[in-house]
Amino acid sequence: MTSTLDIKIEKTKKSKLSEFDINNVPFGKYFTDHMFVAEYANGKWEKAYIVPYGNVPMSYAMSSIHYGQTIFEGMKAYKDDKGGVALFRPLENWERMNKGAVRMAMPEIPEELFMNGLMELIRLDADWVPASESGSLYIRPFLFSTDEAIGVKISDTFKFAIIASPAGKYYSEPIKVLVETDFFRATRGGVGFVKAGGNYGRSLYPTKLAQQKGYQQILWLDSETNQYFEESGTMNVMFVIGDTVMTPAVSDTILDGITRKSVLALAREWGMKVEERKVSVEEVMTAHANGTLKEVFGVGTAATIAQIIGIGYNGKDYELPPVAERKFSNKIDQTLRDIRKGRIEDKFNWMVKVC
Repeated sequence: MTSTLDIKIEKTKKSKLSEFDINNVPFGKYFTDHMFVAEYANGKWEKAYIVPYGNVPMSYAMSSIHYGQTIFEGMKAYKDDKGGVALFRPLENWERMNKGAVRMAMPEIPEELFMNGLMELIRLDADWVPASESGSLYIRPFLFSTDEAIGVKISDTFKFAIIASPAGKYYSEPIKVLVETDFFRATRGGVGFVKAGGNYGRSLYPTKLAQQKGYQQILWLDSETNQYFEESGTMNVMFVIGDTVMTPAVSDTILDGITRKSVLALAREWGMKVEERKVSVEEVMTAHANGTLKEVFGVGTAATIAQIIGIGYNGKDYELPPVAERKFSNKIDQTLRDIRKGRIEDKFNWMVKVC
């Protein structure tokens, strides 16, 4: 699958960069000077361009608003200790986005279009990549239908866009999570493995209820038995029980997380026991009771490693071991940071240099 589109570039007349301290901004609130856009019509990708970031006109009849034909990705660029900028496993995002596009009856994005648009955008806005220890440039590629028509059908026109935002930590502190037993994130045969907008929209109300009880996120269970963990809010979830790293196996109800893959690859390289399988609430609660539950944490692009220090279940709170005692997840967090900063060898070739 190839693309021969030339990317037309219109540079901003005045950068907004001086208006912000990019090493100290809230997550997802401010955006870089430019954005990439490609347009699909007549059965092919017809246009590609980079323009100054800003609002664009749209129709209130646009099909993605009404019927949810929209998917996205989350990825990051990092600045190493020498000032170079690199992307973390970008082709994995491209591959996952296209799997989502197929499931949502949307056009696949050619690798050349995805990578060239991404590279050109990040080169233009490289100065927006924070140099701080926990800083990154969060990148949001997204694809949405654009037909101006009311009626449930596959759209004939689409736009693929990429925007970017300087970011610090997604969670500034360790979090408490609530095991959700009344609502479900995904069902078999659905789109739980896709980064579809509707997956996140449906999670907001249960998350709001959990937050009113003092929890920051939810631990979702499977919809068939209500017994097995799936994800935690915006993250995959991992447990260290005894000397074993456990995480729910990827399925059509669980996102195939790129940070998840990275953590498991490092664990295996270090000789850790790794199990990708169904992990039940009962198993985790039993491990908590007998003292073998050592760590619980979320993994994801936005959060990277999010330490979970408490679990609420059936009206009771279960306190977890202090973060300072967590050998595995702390080592993972530091190792991923060192790889991104160029301090240690990138044995897996995860980093793709931009400039």
